[in-house]
This record gives sequence, C-alpha cells and structure tokens, in this order.
Amino acid sequence: MQLPRTFFQDRKLEQLVENRTVYTAEGAELNVYETHHFAEQVMLEFNQPVFASMIEGKKIMHLDEAPFAFLPGESLIMPSDKTMTIDFPEARMDNPTKCLAMTICPQKIRSVVSELNDQYGKADGRAWLMPDFNFSFTNSQAISQIIQRIIFLFAEGHTSKDFFVNLMLKELLVRVLQAENKQQLLHEAGSRPTAHRMAGVIEYIDRHLHEQISIADLSHEACMSESTFHRVFRQELGQTPIQYIKEARVKRAKEMLQNPELQIKEVYMECGFNDLSYFMRIFKQLEHQTPGEYRSAYRA
Repeated sequence: MQLPRTFFQDRKLEQLVENRTVYTAEGAELNVYETHHFAEQVMLEFNQPVFASMIEGKKIMHLDEAPFAFLPGESLIMPSDKTMTIDFPEARMDNPTKCLAMTICPQKIRSVVSELNDQYGKADGRAWLMPDFNFSFTNSQAISQIIQRIIFLFAEGHTSKDFFVNLMLKELLVRVLQAENKQQLLHEAGSRPTAHRMAGVIEYIDRHLHEQISIADLSHEACMSESTFHRVFRQELGQTPIQYIKEARVKRAKEMLQNPELQIKEVYMECGFNDLSYFMRIFKQLEHQTPGEYRSAYRA
C-alpha cells in the first residue's frame, strides 16, 4: 500500500510524532498519521467508529486486550470513543510509521448493514451486525485494493469525490463484515460446529484437508443445493469455497513447515496437494514466497 504523490506535495510535516494530514468527504474523514521518532504511550480517541490500516512501519497497540504489533497489511475497526494507546518502537526519520485512520458516520454504517440484511441475509436467519468491539484482521487482496483506492480518492479531490468515496466505503464495510463473520465461523467450527451450517462446513473442510474435497461434498454437508451453497458461502465469507480450501491448505502447510523433521513431500501430501509444482505455485501465490523460503525465514 502506498500514499499517492499528491499526498507528499500537499501535506506539511509539522511534528515528528503522529503528524496528522486530514481529508474529508461526505460521511467520512480520512486521517493519515506519520511518526518519525521513537515514542511511547501516545493516546488517540475518535468520537465516531474508526477504520485503521497500517501503511508503513510498526506500532504496538494497547487496546482492551494484550498489546499486539500492528503491521502493514493489517487493519482494525473500533467503535467510537475507544482510547488507543500506541508505542512506536522503531520509528525514525529514515524509517517512519504511517497509518490511516478513517472515521465513518454511524448512520452510513447502519444503512449498509440494513441493506445487506434486506438483500443478502445470512443462512440460518442470523443478522449482519457491525462489530461493537475492537476487531483486527489481515487484509485480503480485495480490501487492500479498496483501501488504496480510497486513499487516492481522498487525496485527488475530484469534483465527484463524495460519490466515488461512498461507493468504496460501501464495499469496504461489506467486506469487513464478511471478514468478521468468517472469523466468527472459524471460532464456531473449532468449538461448536453444529451451531451454524457454514461452521459445520468449515469443520468438515478442516477434517478432510488431506483428501480431495468437492463442492458436492460440501453442499451435502450444508444440506443445500450446489448453486445455493456456493452463493451462500461466498456471500458470508467473501470468497469461494475453492479459494477458502486453498487458503486452509496453505495455512496447514505453514504449520507443518515449522517442523524441520518433515520433508516437503510429506507436507504437501498431508495438506491435499498431490502435485509439488501445484503446491509451490499456490503457496507462492498466497504467501509471496516459496515453501523453502518460508521455512528458512521461520528458522531465522
């Protein structure tokens, strides 16, 4: 993720810790914070729900839970009036920390959630709800692209900016809801797989990763037709069943690669990849490195 050239042309660097550049649009405000110096216990609070995403560098976030590292490629959504305390252990002039924090009008959030429930209700009658807690996640490729587009639109200052930003915010909120729902289903799959049909499907996938898994198997598990299952799965998790299975297999492979005693063939066979070249291609596609590079980096 990168800041556009116009950002550096227009912004003023007035302080070394959390220098703030502000852009506004109808129903949203985009803040870009830059820190160029070591700092600890910096406090921020917003009076509207906020979507934060790391652009560059590293922060240590102190929220309600234990402190955690906030890194590029990760995002966080928080309710309004929540205080975050931030450390910048590595920030300096040649290694600044850059983060965006976008406040979103609660009415806009409610409108998107209401429309989603009206048109695309969840299976088993559950309602879509925006998290009322701090929810952090790793950006999907789609979310990364939306964030990049939103930064560009705010900085560009187009005469139709409000219209364009509104479209991007709508998609961003839907994909965040899907990411939170996916995390909830993963939790239920590990603890209460019968509580939700999609949680049961995820638990089934986890048990059969080493086998060939078909859409027919999964739709049977969900008690749905194949077309309905495919639509509901994509709607609730934001990706196709095949994409999810690939991610799950690569995640399992990463866990196994951490064991130096296991050979690469043992890893890819146990994870349901019957072909080494296919395993290498999918692993690199999702992790941007080969299995061998991942194993070396883990050891280091």
